[in-house]
This record gives sequence, C-alpha cells and structure tokens, in this order.
Amino acid sequence: MPRYSYTAKSLKGDEKSETIEAKDLHQLVQLLHQEGLVLVKAEVVGAPKKKGKGFSLPFFSRVSLAEKMFFTRNLQVMISAGLPLPRAFQTLISQAKSKKFAVALTKIQEEIGKGQSFSESLSKYPDIFSDLFQNMIKVGEEGGSLEQSLKTLALQMEREHNLKSKIQGAMIYPAVVITAMMGVGVIMLIMVVPQLAATFKDLNAELPLTTKMVIGLAEFITKRWYFAIISFFLLIFASWRAVKTDLGKRLLDLFFLKAPIISSIVRNANSAFAVRTLSSLISAGVSLPKSLEITSNTVGNIYFKKAISQAVEKVGKGEKLSEALRPYENVIPSTVIQMISVGEETGETSNILAKLADFYEEETENKTKNLVSAIEPILMLVIGAVVGFFAISMVQPMYSMLGEIE
Repeated sequence: MPRYSYTAKSLKGDEKSETIEAKDLHQLVQLLHQEGLVLVKAEVVGAPKKKGKGFSLPFFSRVSLAEKMFFTRNLQVMISAGLPLPRAFQTLISQAKSKKFAVALTKIQEEIGKGQSFSESLSKYPDIFSDLFQNMIKVGEEGGSLEQSLKTLALQMEREHNLKSKIQGAMIYPAVVITAMMGVGVIMLIMVVPQLAATFKDLNAELPLTTKMVIGLAEFITKRWYFAIISFFLLIFASWRAVKTDLGKRLLDLFFLKAPIISSIVRNANSAFAVRTLSSLISAGVSLPKSLEITSNTVGNIYFKKAISQAVEKVGKGEKLSEALRPYENVIPSTVIQMISVGEETGETSNILAKLADFYEEETENKTKNLVSAIEPILMLVIGAVVGFFAISMVQPMYSMLGEIE
C-alpha cells in the first residue's frame, strides 16, 4: 500500500503531520476522521514533486473532476464532524490546487457568510458546479440531509472519475502508436526521401504518380516547413471548431454510436452516467421531470441527450418513463428501458437504477480492457498500408531503373 505524508487539523485547530499507510486517499480521509481529524494536505511518499504552475492561458483553465471529488469528500467529512460551513471552506480553500477553484471557493465562502444559501452560492459558478451538484446540495439543505447529499455526490464523482480514467487509459496505446507512426513518417520525408529524389533526378527517371506525390510532400515539408507547421495547427484548430458546431457534434456522436468497436463502449458509458445520475436525484427526492432534465446534461452523446430531453415532456404529461424512452431503443439499450419498467411496477426505481449503473460501469470496464486487443489488428493494418504505400512509391522506380540497365 502507498504511504501518505499528510497534514491534518483537529476541530480545536491543532495541527498534526505524520506518515501513514492507506489503500487510497478515500481510506486516508476515513482513518483521520476516526481520530477526529480533518485532512488538509496529503502526498504520496516517493512521488515526484510537481513543478510550479507557470503561465497558463484562461482557455486551458479548468477545475478537474478529481479536485472537485476531493473537495466534496472532505466537505462531507467536515460537515459530519459538526464543522460550520464557513470554517470548513476556510480549510478547503487552502487545499485547492487550481487558482480558479480557490477563487470560486473564496467567493462562495463570502456569500455564505452574508447569509446566502450554499446552493444559491454554487449557482453562480455553473462551469465548476454542475446542475446535478447544485440540485443535490439544494435538496440536502431543504431536507436537512446535506451530509448525505455530499456523500452521494462524492460517490457519483468517484464512479465517474474511475470510469473516465479507464476509458482514457485504454486510448493511450493507440494514441502512442499513431503518434510514433506520424513521427517516423515525418523523419523519412525529411531525411530519406530528398536523397532518393535527388538520385531519381540525376538519372532522369520516369516516376509514377505515387512517387511524385511522396516527393512533392517531402519538398513541401523541407522547403516550406514554417507553412507546414502553420497548416498543421490550423487543421487541428479547424477540426476542433468543426466538432464544436451542432452539425459537427451530431456527425461525431453518430459515428461513435455506429462504429463497430467503440459503439458498445459509448452506449454503456453514457447509460452508466445517465442511470447513476437519475438514481441519485430520485433517491434525494428530486421530481422525475427535473431529474431527467438534469440527467440530460450529464451525458456527453447528443443523441442520448435528445432522447432524455424529449422524455421530460412526455413524463410531465403523465406518461411512464419506460414508455417515453421506448422510441429511442436504437440509442438507449433496451435493458435500461426494461429495468426502468420493472422499477416503475415495483416502486424501486431508484434502487434498480443504482444496480443498473453498477452493471453498465462493469460492462464498460470489461470492454475497455478488450479495446486494445480489438484495435491492435486494425492499427497493424493501417501501419502496413502506410509502409507498403511508401515502399512501393520509392522502390518501384529503382526496380524500373535496374531493369533498364540490364
């Protein structure tokens, strides 16, 4: 187990710094809570020290899910220990790694000190605290169960973080392979192709179209490298902007839903996010139409979002949720709709959705483990095609020249 070097404070304000073994950060917080301590700072012993933040553009400034999860978990522990919100925030502000998050927490603390409710203060920072977070806190305040709401939110974010981490981890291998392939290709175009092109020119050889294309690309990169770099970044920017448009988002999400290998992962992951959020909101006492409205904002795929959003109107008119979602079985798995129907009949919708979320999270995890094995043959085919194209383009003229010499 990793060893954590931590700093914690008691409710009296006494500070304690020690090193302790814990399975993860969550267990460390629980161990300290049993001793009546609140975690202030923790680092894994032996982990590399992080360098200073340096200059960062506002465009890249964001609060990570991991940091919000850490904040929620610690706030829940402090509230359960009887610490007032303003004092709890004072400790949590010092723990914030993101400057943007620290500024937001400071302003929220000031608003709470002026008598504004916690949920109203959060609503001023929708880019940090989602509708789900705000509504769960509001329900907790109104029902006197803020600690339970924070505990549910922390669990929700922990599951979401784990699921996203596994999906991102599965994409590292193909990303590394593709990047390496592009790097080798650029090196070949800069160092090898120009020498072969000079040889062909000296021999006045007749070149096929593919060879001319490769040589032309090499000349473009070597002679107009500055323009090639600008074009590369412009292409990335244009692609990013295209994906941000409504049409681009629709086309990309449709591709993810239809692509043979990744479609099942996309459907399972979105289903897991949706049913987990819906379960948390319903169990907290939020009305079903409002829960669906909030849930539609948690899923990333636009077709999932549309299906859930349109179900809001039908449910508002008295239609059952399972019937409202049935027309969208091509997007939402039929298992989800069937289990919701069972929950409606038994009155255990929230519990069934929670179990369904566990199932789809496990399914997503299993499929992401197999993703690398599934993608590997495709990557090999792509690399083989690229290498084959390059080899044929550059070797074919050589064989032609050797044939003429004989």
